Amino acid sequence: MIRKQTSLALAAATLVALAAAGCQTTDPYTGQQQPNRTGTGALIGAGIGIAAGLLTGDSAVERRQHAMIGAGIGALSGGAIGNYQDRQQAALNEKLRGTGVDVARKGDNITLNMPGNVTFAFNSANIDPQFYPVLNDVAAVLREYNQTVVEVAGHTDNIGSEEVNQRLSEQRAGAVAQYLQAQGVQQERLITVGGGKRYPIASNDTEAGRAANRRVEITLVPVQS
Repeated sequence: MIRKQTSLALAAATLVALAAAGCQTTDPYTGQQQPNRTGTGALIGAGIGIAAGLLTGDSAVERRQHAMIGAGIGALSGGAIGNYQDRQQAALNEKLRGTGVDVARKGDNITLNMPGNVTFAFNSANIDPQFYPVLNDVAAVLREYNQTVVEVAGHTDNIGSEEVNQRLSEQRAGAVAQYLQAQGVQQERLITVGGGKRYPIASNDTEAGRAANRRVEITLVPVQS
């Protein structure tokens, strides 16, 4: 049974905010400095798929799973689930190596963290064309491994009002989901949600931290019988 992540999200986000300032590393996609995801960044790394993982909870995912089964997409069970996600994770790691997209695993769920500074222009919900090839690779893997619900979640930094950030996060999630659908990912699989500024994975006290928080995350949840 898939469990709602909200309580874990709030706890992990608090730990991240306390520990995130400091260590940085170079983003392999942009060449810019960003918070390190190892060492003191281990807490930040833990946030991927926890602080900003599955946001929609049990009922929304279960409804989507029923829709997928109704559309003829088979369900997984037992040990087949872990094996399926192992193979999908390996395919994503291979496709996305060197792109700046993090591939993280929490249980049987896989989360892709796509930094907003390379996915969208500032304060825009229009996908940057330079990111199309990366999304094309993601879509190719999703088409091959189609026995997953795909939650697309938008997130922002803490600059601006709650209302503006919420709207922008929803628009960015919708833009990515629409692009994936245009690349052949079935609409029945897709859920979009906006997290606004509520789920940081880095400190908002620095520009590098705010850049890390401006992101889209795609969480892949296996369809279970």
